[in-house]
Amino acid sequence: MVGKHYAFSPDDRHNNNSSIQRPHSSHDLEGGMGDGETNGYVNGHANGNSKPKIWRFKDAVDTAVQDSRRDLLKKQLLSNVDREGLEKYRKSDEELKGIKNKEVRKFYESQNERLDDWLEVDTIVMAVADDVLESMDPDPDNDGHQERGGGIQAVAGNIGDLLPEEAITKREKAARRAKLAINVNVIANVILLAGKVAAAFSSGSLSLIASLVDSALDLLCTLIIWSTNRLVQWRLNALQKKFPVGRKRLEPLGILVFSIIMVISFAQILQESVEKLLPLKGKAEELPLIAVGALLATIVIKGVIWFGCIPIKTTQVQALAQDCKTDVIFNTLSLLFPFIGAKADIWWLDPAGAGILSLFIIYDWSHTCFSNLVRLSGEAASDNLQKKLMYLAYRFSPVVEGFKSVTAYHNGDGVWVEIDVLMDESTKLHRSHDVAETLQYCAEGIPSIDRAFVTTDYSSSGPTGHARDAEHT
Repeated sequence: MVGKHYAFSPDDRHNNNSSIQRPHSSHDLEGGMGDGETNGYVNGHANGNSKPKIWRFKDAVDTAVQDSRRDLLKKQLLSNVDREGLEKYRKSDEELKGIKNKEVRKFYESQNERLDDWLEVDTIVMAVADDVLESMDPDPDNDGHQERGGGIQAVAGNIGDLLPEEAITKREKAARRAKLAINVNVIANVILLAGKVAAAFSSGSLSLIASLVDSALDLLCTLIIWSTNRLVQWRLNALQKKFPVGRKRLEPLGILVFSIIMVISFAQILQESVEKLLPLKGKAEELPLIAVGALLATIVIKGVIWFGCIPIKTTQVQALAQDCKTDVIFNTLSLLFPFIGAKADIWWLDPAGAGILSLFIIYDWSHTCFSNLVRLSGEAASDNLQKKLMYLAYRFSPVVEGFKSVTAYHNGDGVWVEIDVLMDESTKLHRSHDVAETLQYCAEGIPSIDRAFVTTDYSSSGPTGHARDAEHT
């Protein structure tokens, strides 16, 4: 068995034929292991409210049959997982460095990333499937006493807690590094904003004003993301009733609102730069030392954060790295335009530079706004995630006839998945249910998947499962 919670193998039964070793509650009548209450069956001695022996024997037989059935399903599902077989196709860092052709090296880097995805799926299936199957039908005789317990009940439905310690540690480490990078960036933004405010009062440079506005709104964006993230994490019963599937879309909605604020703000800067250019004459602004220092500090600090974030391969940190990269470019130009204009006595270079920077920010945040809007509208998941889901489907191929469809689409930053499984028309309901729900939990174990829906069918030529007119409304 590969599961961590309450798993046992057929060999355990051969070693102890007199009883079935399984988890039990304190009211486990059939197991004869109650807690001494008057309605229990303690140490083989019945009291007035216990079941007749024939009923307890029948329950034990039924439980053994169900356990045997689940063991067979686990064996079919997990026997073909071969992690070492995948690893032999991996290229080490030394081998990659030795490949001179860039296209070939890029191919093998992509292959390594694909292997990482597949191994992650294998880890999830091996860790989660066993626990999920053990969690099915904990009270088969419906007497109110659970004859078995499984991993899902033990972790209150939190799939991440079922993963191996190594995988949990890896995710926690990535989360800590992401949190550290974000906190460092917030502190840097506060310090740099204070410096730019002081510099702005000592200079009339529009490029410097544009940099100040960018820093101020950057900090506001961080506060919006933090506050929406806190709202998402609140576990109030009233909120859970009002938002039954969670509030994860609050964060992209917050970014959507902020991107509109960003575009409007820099449209004002663009207007100011045009108004300053229209007289077709002016005087070049000399940047004071405090302004030069503030901009240089921004470039250096943001550059350090940018390069520090590159090795952390998480979506959140990579987005932060891209933001820092943009800040480095933006502040470098904010420094060069007025500096060169003052040295070369080109009066129009500073307002023209501010206009160019404003157009750049307007384009960048308009793209961000559109991207969030498209994801909230149900954009298809990335090709990499689609391929990862297809590999997950392949992992379940020994226990199904095939797959009718695998559809993945964004519902905000997260992804929802719909999988239609093909099974033989004579398949028993318990097997169809166990396979479908195990696949569903495994899919939801993938970090970027918020929710999965698995349905079963016995014909590949039947209806698609959704009304076409409802989809296009």
